[in-house]
Amino acid sequence: MSRIKRICNFMSSNIAVLIILFSLAAFFYPKGFSWATDYTTLFLGAAMFGMGLTIKTEDFKIVFTRPGDLCIGFLLQYTVMPFTAFLLAKAFHLPADLALGVILVGCCPGGTASNVITYVAGGDVPLSVGMTIVSTILAPICTPVLVYLLAGSWVEVSLFTMMMSVIKVVLVPVLLGILIYRLFPKQINMVRELLPLISVIAIVMIISGIVGSNAEKIVSCGALVMVAVAIHNVVGLCLGTGAAKLFKLEEKKITAIGIEVGMQNSGLAISLATANFAANPLATLPGAVFSVWHNISGTIYAGIRRRMAEKELIKQNG
Repeated sequence: MSRIKRICNFMSSNIAVLIILFSLAAFFYPKGFSWATDYTTLFLGAAMFGMGLTIKTEDFKIVFTRPGDLCIGFLLQYTVMPFTAFLLAKAFHLPADLALGVILVGCCPGGTASNVITYVAGGDVPLSVGMTIVSTILAPICTPVLVYLLAGSWVEVSLFTMMMSVIKVVLVPVLLGILIYRLFPKQINMVRELLPLISVIAIVMIISGIVGSNAEKIVSCGALVMVAVAIHNVVGLCLGTGAAKLFKLEEKKITAIGIEVGMQNSGLAISLATANFAANPLATLPGAVFSVWHNISGTIYAGIRRRMAEKELIKQNG
């Protein structure tokens, strides 16, 4: 069992590397991976179910004991990234498919990877977990409404259909996972260390499937997407951090909010693009690229914030 745990920890810690390797394999051997796009919703549902299984009752205490911090993080999550995405789509004159994809990423809730990166950065992990829970549970309302308002000038958006999609692939699996953990806590705790592997496999398969399905198109527009996605993510990290500082929060909270704002549930963006915008196949591409990039940039950001915290501690201790 300990060997399996080490494998799970290794895969979770190196998810960016795994995504890159599988994406390269999918790019050069599309037929071996393109089939995965037919199961995008299933894979994401499995990842969200796994997330639900890891949520304990005490994790919800932060919602009631620290509402101010959560409100700041929530507001930044659903303003900074959506409107940055909209401005980038306009500034780069992105085609409808890519503009939609970038906006979808920006309007999604925070991803579970942000909790791990916050831990690595020495940030406020309970706050990070609380923000992920709140933004995820409220995603069936926030995400479709924002996409409807911001992407409507490029494509026709069905608000009700998108809401139902988010409920099916996010809310229901998460709540089901929470319920099962509530009913069988001892059994779930026995395999808790293995649960992150569900999300890792699901995300890797979603992204490699998208790359395999769009291998030829990536050659023509991949560079543009990469630049837009990188700017989007970096702006989110910087503005999230800067805005949190304006509220004069503690450094650990600032780190958690900065990471949570900049790192999105890009798997949901891919799933929504697949389920709701079949006529815009390239809309899945920004989400796939974001999944790779934000793990890399998040790790770099975490290293910078940890070093800054260590230097401040040395100064305080004289």
